[in-house]
Amino acid sequence: QVQLAESGGGLVQPGGSQELSCTASGKLFSIHAMAWYRQAPGKERDLVAHITSDGGTNYADSVKGRFTISRDNAKNTVYLQMNSLKPEDTAVYYCNIDQRTPWGSTLISWGQGIQVTVSS
Repeated sequence: QVQLAESGGGLVQPGGSQELSCTASGKLFSIHAMAWYRQAPGKERDLVAHITSDGGTNYADSVKGRFTISRDNAKNTVYLQMNSLKPEDTAVYYCNIDQRTPWGSTLISWGQGIQVTVSS
């Protein structure tokens, strides 16, 4: 079983910065990709940022230039540095990992979610 422990959420003022982190533990195989999603009230869960095992990244248009995703493979940890935060960034943020098992299967795991609120 895989556990994803998220941290770093909370209340931040508009224009401020915050960093989220997510550490995977438990029965891990090869982590191919790690990602952050978010879900605002009444909306669908959307991809925020994605990073592959070789460091390739992609971002939602709404966060490009403001958010940076990174990962520490030795620590099985993914980070999301969020700068110039806006009220519309308010959401529950979810960590996601994509593992490849030795027998060729894809295993997707989700964190429990962490609240980020951008408000004055």
